[in-house]
Amino acid sequence: MAFWWPIIVLAFAYAICRFLLMLIPPNVPSIDVDASDVLDDGNQTQENSFIYIPPRGRTQQSDRKVQCYEPATMKYLGFFPALTPAEVEERVTQARKAQKIWAKSSFKQRRQFLRILLKYIIEHQELICEVSSRDTGKTMVDASLGEIMTTCEKITWLLSEGEKWLRPEYRSSGRSMLHKKSKVEFHPLGVIGAIVSWNYPFHNIFNPMLAAVFSGNGVVIKVSEHASWSGCFYFRIIQAALAAVGAPENLVEVITGFAETGEALVSSVDKIIFVGSPGVGKMIMANAAETLIPVTLELGGKDAFIVCEDVDIPHVAQVAVRATLQSSGQNCAGAERFYVHRDIYNSFVNQVTKIVKSVSAGPPLAARYDMGAICLQEHSEKLQHLVDDAVDKGAEIVARGSFGHLSEGAVDQFFPPTVLKNVNHTMKLMQEETFGPIMPIMKFNSDEEVVKLANDSRYGLGCAVFSGSQRRAKEIASQIHCGVAVVNDFASTYMCQSLPFGGTKDSGFGRFAGVEGLRACCLVKAVVEDRWWPYIKTKIPKPIQVRLTSLKLLNLMIILLICQD
Repeated sequence: MAFWWPIIVLAFAYAICRFLLMLIPPNVPSIDVDASDVLDDGNQTQENSFIYIPPRGRTQQSDRKVQCYEPATMKYLGFFPALTPAEVEERVTQARKAQKIWAKSSFKQRRQFLRILLKYIIEHQELICEVSSRDTGKTMVDASLGEIMTTCEKITWLLSEGEKWLRPEYRSSGRSMLHKKSKVEFHPLGVIGAIVSWNYPFHNIFNPMLAAVFSGNGVVIKVSEHASWSGCFYFRIIQAALAAVGAPENLVEVITGFAETGEALVSSVDKIIFVGSPGVGKMIMANAAETLIPVTLELGGKDAFIVCEDVDIPHVAQVAVRATLQSSGQNCAGAERFYVHRDIYNSFVNQVTKIVKSVSAGPPLAARYDMGAICLQEHSEKLQHLVDDAVDKGAEIVARGSFGHLSEGAVDQFFPPTVLKNVNHTMKLMQEETFGPIMPIMKFNSDEEVVKLANDSRYGLGCAVFSGSQRRAKEIASQIHCGVAVVNDFASTYMCQSLPFGGTKDSGFGRFAGVEGLRACCLVKAVVEDRWWPYIKTKIPKPIQVRLTSLKLLNLMIILLICQD
């Protein structure tokens, strides 16, 4: 891939962040966050410089330690405790005490907290991206796009509109209640619990935290066992910003552990937000049913990327490759199924083939490669099985990228970007969530057919539709059963933080981001009061008043029944 592409992206991200920095009032204080133990300066102690070989299979809570390492190099990073249920309950209890104080805070104080965070993020974006890169294997460009830009957009949206959407909203009282005022109030729920995934460790922590704290809640976040090292560093940033505005201690907690830790969190909080797989999401729902708390589930997707015959092929091909390879394909909103009109099918395949063949994968901090590592151990094996199944059923591999210099122990953490043609829906590759850098391309004949194909999935998170006719693209997108849709672009819905994000079917339900996500952190209360109190009051007309004599007779009958017993 051309060398200038990542340079342009980084420059663009830098320019946006500098512009945002100009919007921060000059009285926003700076915070100091100790980063001495997360900087890779080449001077690690012998204890933290060895190559880590994780055990194969699922790690159990009984290990009591969450071991951390760099997927791209397998360098050991350290460990964090796997909290017991009792320890989790104690963290939630502390957050609940702090929340009772924070619930009375002003929006001015909450906005100052956001401004402090925004200032730190912009001034230390390279550090934040490097920590994310080391812990998950993504490139600095991927981290800049997925961690920095999205989080800054969420903060700026909350600063400009957050208070507006949390103020009481007045509604029509109707003709019969003309003398009344009706409104909806939004009160904090209490303590929000969040169990978040590893693929964007910075944003996945800040996303639920920002909405929860700004709406007056406390929040306890369980970070993934695959991104605990970065998550615990990012927690320091939050702690420093909260302290700077005089917020109570323990308002935000970040906890580490495995399944048992997450189960204890679900049982202790007032709402749970989960980002992960459908299987675990169902278990979260079952546990949440015990305490009848609300649940928001974001469970991944199998997004369709539709290309009509009237597009600019070179332009759309570039977007398609980015949609596939962003964060090495480990992106819940990534494109995983490509449908291209038969009239341009060969031309499109040839175009993406040229691009993907030029892509090289390697250690992200080497700054020489287009794509980073696969975060999860053994996931490369699953990806290869999906490719093999497709090939066995008639698909053809038309392009694969290359590898750079890889550490001996990290070879299995990389998977080459791969393009397949002649795929169909009998193949697992077109049905199961891939979460990897694979582009399966299927041809279609008509708009009706491609809508049917796109809806032939148990997932329903998002879609992208490309056409030279915007009206046609919108018509196709409107018929696809999913939560987010983009016309002639990819994933731009997530950069519009005023919009809700979430899906349907096995992609989950509920929304975060936007007005819907912010208010989902609230107790929604309907309130009615007299419009012209005390001059006009509700009175019970005589024909429907409860007669006093009737009440006396009823009381006498009750006494007689008691005496008979």
